[in-house]
Amino acid sequence: MKPASRKIVIVGGGVAGLCAGVYAQASGYQVEVLEQGSVPGGLATSWKRAGYTFETCLHWLVGSSPDGALGAQWREVCDLDKLTFVYPEEFQRLETEDGRALRIYSHVDQLEAEFLRASPQDAEEIRAFASAIRGLADFPMEALNEAWPRKGLALLRLIPKLPLLQHWASMSAAEYGKRFEHELIRRFFVDGATSGMSVIALVFMFAWMSRKNAGYPIGGSKAVVRLIVERFRALGGTLRLMAKADEILVENNAAVGVRLADGETIHADWVISAADGHATIYDLLGGKYRDEAIDQFYEKQQVFPSYLQVSLGVAQDLSAEPGLLSRCLAEPLRLDPETVLHEVPLRIFHYDPTFAPPGKTAVTAFLPTYNYAYWLDLERSDPKRYAAEKQRVARAVIAILDRRMPGIRERIETIDVSTPASVVRFTANWKGSMEGFVPTPGTGFGAKRQTLPGLDRFRMVGQWVQPGGGLPSGLMTARTAIRAICRKDHVPFVPKSASGVDQAA
Repeated sequence: MKPASRKIVIVGGGVAGLCAGVYAQASGYQVEVLEQGSVPGGLATSWKRAGYTFETCLHWLVGSSPDGALGAQWREVCDLDKLTFVYPEEFQRLETEDGRALRIYSHVDQLEAEFLRASPQDAEEIRAFASAIRGLADFPMEALNEAWPRKGLALLRLIPKLPLLQHWASMSAAEYGKRFEHELIRRFFVDGATSGMSVIALVFMFAWMSRKNAGYPIGGSKAVVRLIVERFRALGGTLRLMAKADEILVENNAAVGVRLADGETIHADWVISAADGHATIYDLLGGKYRDEAIDQFYEKQQVFPSYLQVSLGVAQDLSAEPGLLSRCLAEPLRLDPETVLHEVPLRIFHYDPTFAPPGKTAVTAFLPTYNYAYWLDLERSDPKRYAAEKQRVARAVIAILDRRMPGIRERIETIDVSTPASVVRFTANWKGSMEGFVPTPGTGFGAKRQTLPGLDRFRMVGQWVQPGGGLPSGLMTARTAIRAICRKDHVPFVPKSASGVDQAA
């Protein structure tokens, strides 16, 4: 049977599902992507309010540089060169409410110099951190998901770096941050949603930014998603919106299709789930294809928190401010009954002119919480109080911003608040998680198995397969899955760049 006569149905129209669709369609399969929402992208999205655009996902895109394997892979699924990337000199600024500040630069040389200026007493640890960034700047992480012999070459390059990797992957960011005497340097590592991550994640982040391989695309996540959709449709793929999967159909322990919530049945030769991992295993497949290792991983492995996002449309040019301003609070913010925040990060999107009218700025506050159940229950049981709680949090964030920029309160034209209930409603992410599993020490970044025990003709892709989440996990796991399917069907996997040029598989 030729690949053109084989059908793949993909559950989930986020970045992972769309990338899988592009690779499969380019390899000759007939592909149908099912997305439960009204727009593709999943959490890779933004929305408009009163002339402002509020982004909830993309703050940088690893692989933005045309050099390197990941940049080449992005260009296999979309015409990335249509995007304009910006590379802010200052990655983040931490400020206390009593006037102290620490600039955290994107480039390792500036980062090291600023940290040394701020805290000479931490010089030894600062230099060690900077040395690790430089030492892993050319680490071929994406190549570890490649086929042999490319994977073998990547492993050979990896051997000299193993001691460095093992050292920095063995501790969490929070554990590492306690080594610093300087309060704000310590808080950079210890506070926030990334504190449980292996510190190697921060090393890689600065390595990518230093090499200008993690730029922000003007237009945000929707600009990237739009290009992938264009590529998928140009190849002949079918994207169906408002198509919620209710069950993955199985015959003789092989996936044979999908039943939608409205009763429609779609038959296929392969089924790929790019949907929530927990829902896939325990709901769509009824928990029939799992083992103790899977159960233990979902029970014990830390997931990223959910979040509230307070979004503000400000009638003021804030281009003199840092793009990411983290305010360390004198009085903590009570987010919900189980969550108290000592720091509020503010994204000031002055670097994206498409997000606000001229002379105005979109601002968002990202507020992490693990108490997603509180917000779900509140929305369902007491909508009036749910609305009041959203207003309370918004007022608190505005007060924090107004103390930093006196008078800005009067220039706020629109306010929007999303909660973990919003995340679950629109994406069905387990626990409202923003990025799936946290790459804690010992977990690693490599993709976990994309198959389930005892189930044939099935693959999983996306952030629940590869700890660390983010858009690159969708791209890399999609590529790996389609390459495996092609191998199983004895057909060539030869992805093409957006220009139509064949790439080596």
